[in-house]
Amino acid sequence: MNPSRRARRIVVAALLLAAALVVSACTGGSDAVDQTANTQFRYVAATKLGTVIKASDRKPAGPLSGELLSGGTYSLSSDRGHVVVLNFWATWCGPCVTETPQLDALYRQRKASGVRFVGLDVKDSRDSARDFVRDKDITYPIVFDPNAKTALQLGHIPAAGLPVTPVIDKQGRVAAVYIGSVLPADLAPVLNQLVAEP
Repeated sequence: MNPSRRARRIVVAALLLAAALVVSACTGGSDAVDQTANTQFRYVAATKLGTVIKASDRKPAGPLSGELLSGGTYSLSSDRGHVVVLNFWATWCGPCVTETPQLDALYRQRKASGVRFVGLDVKDSRDSARDFVRDKDITYPIVFDPNAKTALQLGHIPAAGLPVTPVIDKQGRVAAVYIGSVLPADLAPVLNQLVAEP
């Protein structure tokens, strides 16, 4: 066999092996948890709609905090002991514009049971966000985060494609990360399960 052809085959085989290793490392199974991170959640893959990460596999959310659109600041740690639905969105995102009022309706139904909702408005203008929140009567707090720093703080959530909805359990651990639109019917059983947990 020609030495240059043999060298090319070895390089191609090495590249295929490396690609297979990368793919297997990135899938992370259905629990969406980076198993190499021992202390904090780091996004690997989306959670299937309507399911949560097994409690023993959940990792603590990173120290998310930011400026509220209405003034003041928000810190995820202030909601410890509550189930928290975080929703990364923007006014320029068509699915977000449809989803946000639906999430607010679910929030109004569930807030008495201790469930918190927080919107994370990323890569947006303050005026557009304020107008949208006012016009649609969104009642849960909105963090204004034009640089999407909160996505990194939480655990490298991919905020390039919106909407993204992480759900945090009462112990401050990431219980799910849903990519794309989430209907209230998808979230209701998840919230029931997480509220019932100790």
